[in-house]
Amino acid sequence: MAETATPRAWRVVLEKIESDLLEGRLGPGDRLQPERELAATLGVGRSSVREALRVLEVMGLIRTATGSGPTSGAIIVATPHGGLAQLLRLQVAAQGFPVPDVYETRLLLEEWAVSHLAAADAPALADARATLAAMDAEGLSVEDFLALDAQFHLRLTDAAGNIVVAATMAGLRPTIDGYVRTGAANIPDWDGTARRLRHEHHEVIDAIEAGDVERARELVREHISGYYRDAGLADPAAQN
Repeated sequence: MAETATPRAWRVVLEKIESDLLEGRLGPGDRLQPERELAATLGVGRSSVREALRVLEVMGLIRTATGSGPTSGAIIVATPHGGLAQLLRLQVAAQGFPVPDVYETRLLLEEWAVSHLAAADAPALADARATLAAMDAEGLSVEDFLALDAQFHLRLTDAAGNIVVAATMAGLRPTIDGYVRTGAANIPDWDGTARRLRHEHHEVIDAIEAGDVERARELVREHISGYYRDAGLADPAAQN
């Protein structure tokens, strides 16, 4: 008789794998039991096992492959950045986080990131500087400039070395890109704004390399809030 999968059944599988991870019985690189064995061990149907594995794959906790070789089956992988970012993107798509909340979260994360980098002995800024060099090119379209701007900010948060911060920023990026691109259409002097944004990016990098934590924090806050003002968007911080 075919099994009818229920939330309770596939959650049993999730809870078992979660328990094994927390207690160290499973770790990155380990292979899960085959579907048939998991189903028999936990007393659920194979369709419930497959449903649980699909959830785990979306979360970035496992990689699955068909076949019978050494790379087949479900394997635990360590991709917290990808998993958390994907979950946040799904939340954004399903519910739409309010722009003021995203704005304030962005300020918190980016201020922390530049402060952390400025306090480091040797901040890893090569990727961010490479993006700045690309942004300094003449003749960039608005779309190309904004794509590089997004890359610059992501590379700064990545460089800070906190994968939760980096994943959160990556997950919120669709909402950030949405209001940034919408706001660009409201800016009467785009060329002037682009020059200012380039200059501010360089100032942030210079403050980080000088080890000036407070200046780096202040510069990135003013940089982000200044764009809001130019784009005619309300500054939530000014309303509190």
